Amino acid sequence: MKRRWLIVILGAILLITFEARPAYAMHIMEGFLPPLWALFWFAVTIPFWIVGFRQIQRIAREKPEARLLLGFAAAFTFVLSALKLPSVTGSSSHPTGTGLGAILFGPWVMSVLGSIVLLFQALLIAHGGLTTLGANAFSMAVVGPFVAWLIWRGLVGRASFWLTVFLAAALADLATYVMTSLQLALAHPDPVGGIAASFVKFGAIFAVTQIPLAISEGILTVLVMNALQTSAAAELQALEIKGVRS
Repeated sequence: MKRRWLIVILGAILLITFEARPAYAMHIMEGFLPPLWALFWFAVTIPFWIVGFRQIQRIAREKPEARLLLGFAAAFTFVLSALKLPSVTGSSSHPTGTGLGAILFGPWVMSVLGSIVLLFQALLIAHGGLTTLGANAFSMAVVGPFVAWLIWRGLVGRASFWLTVFLAAALADLATYVMTSLQLALAHPDPVGGIAASFVKFGAIFAVTQIPLAISEGILTVLVMNALQTSAAAELQALEIKGVRS
């Protein structure tokens, strides 16, 4: 493994040591959704998992050299989404890390990798929950990656490489928080203003810290993609990633 790979992985390990104190996080916590809504989001997310598992099996079979990048994409998501930074009203926000994997493998694969990350976080660090796994997976592992993938496919080759990566990662982060706010609003509508008022309330809770976090995640993802172009050029070529240096 080349030196830059070691630097990137070491940096990820150091990042997780700075995790903020426990708080109500952007992951929806255990028991916060009514049972019917929890079941609904599982039902919506399961088809993405089925397709994603099939794509992962195909990648592992046809492109075994990409297995290391699969693990790296999952680790990158785990580390960034485990960072909980205090927000207003006692809540917290965090990056998502799903944009990188969506660029490398597409949104279907990230629906599985992101969900596995969420499962381990719920079990190991009490971040999120098991009953809310479907809802958290849909917002962070489905909506975010699909937004990143659509931006990547729409801009790659048409805009500069760094700008395309930045927008894909940053807007995937923001899309996740918007979807989470909508999920909470649907489950807990405001008694007076209904779903719309509740959506504004939940969105405002996260917006203060989420917007700068999205910008930071976009910049970090650009730096990581630049490092991968040097340290994992063969793997990127095997994945046929457009826009990378050959």
